[in-house]
Amino acid sequence: MVDFTGWSLPVQYSDLSLSASHLHTRQHASIFDVSHMLQTKIHGKDRVEFMEKLVVADVAALNEGQGTLSLLTNENGGIIDDLIVTNAAEGYLYVVSNAACAEKDLAHIQGTAAECRAKGLDVSVEIMESGLIALQGPDMLKALQPGMTFDLTSLPFMNSVMATVFGVKECRVTRCGYTGEDGVEISIPSAMASHVATRLLESTEAPVKLAGLGARDSLRLEAGLCLYGNDIDAETTPIEGTLAWTIGKRRRQEANFPGAKIILDQLKAKPSKKRVGFLSKGPPARGAMPIFDESGEKQIGLVTSGCPSPSLKANVAMGYVELPHAKNGTPVKFQVRKKLVDATVSKMPFVPAKYFTGK
Repeated sequence: MVDFTGWSLPVQYSDLSLSASHLHTRQHASIFDVSHMLQTKIHGKDRVEFMEKLVVADVAALNEGQGTLSLLTNENGGIIDDLIVTNAAEGYLYVVSNAACAEKDLAHIQGTAAECRAKGLDVSVEIMESGLIALQGPDMLKALQPGMTFDLTSLPFMNSVMATVFGVKECRVTRCGYTGEDGVEISIPSAMASHVATRLLESTEAPVKLAGLGARDSLRLEAGLCLYGNDIDAETTPIEGTLAWTIGKRRRQEANFPGAKIILDQLKAKPSKKRVGFLSKGPPARGAMPIFDESGEKQIGLVTSGCPSPSLKANVAMGYVELPHAKNGTPVKFQVRKKLVDATVSKMPFVPAKYFTGK
């Protein structure tokens, strides 16, 4: 167990090693307790206008029940946090953001809401006290469908629905996750979260296991997904982080999100550095390790995340390099424990995504 922003969270469970837990998720299904994530509801008739004052997404374009990954940005174009914004069919925006950023996110969101109300906008922020579990892996459907009357095959990736789950009413089921696998996140009334998790673990349709932070990190890294505070932060822009796709077309045209001028200028002119993936052999690289050019003489960047890949039996990493060295296939060197290790810039995700698109 480790302390994570005031929450006591497991790195791994005793029945499986980190590698075995990782592979179980890829092959079957695992439950991750992510109740530490910040869940909020944004109410009011001006909720979309309010949210677009904070994030880069085209929130107005979301259909009922549809969500999107977006970014809270600052006036310098830096990323305050990454989050998922869903246009709930019940008449509010459902927002899930990182626990490590909860205090600053809330201060920023509530402060902006107060400013909007002072200008006559109808908006309010509700902090949810619900549990949140993620069920991830190819057997998710087998394990969860018996506990639902809603047909999960009609719920594509990044869509959300209120449903009864194993007899528990008022659960929000969202087809998303942090592993690259098909999966869901289930927001559950706190008192009933353990009931739902237990029913999933008792599934006779699929072998479901509990998984901790260790497997969660290696799974998201294989999937090429960022960890806030490591791979993106308030000093990196969406363009440097290769997250330009999160910026809606209309939002680019209107250029009215925080840091828009800096971000859009960078989109046109190209950034000086870029987040890329790497494959390497030998000792694995970790965060903050220097990256050098092929000669080993010039430092060109830093590793932000790295680990041995249980799926590929090779080392995977991501980090930032100067733009001339960002092309896939470019040979580079990592400095690992004062020694130079060969690495190659590689396309991400390292393991193909298996998100359910409904097709």
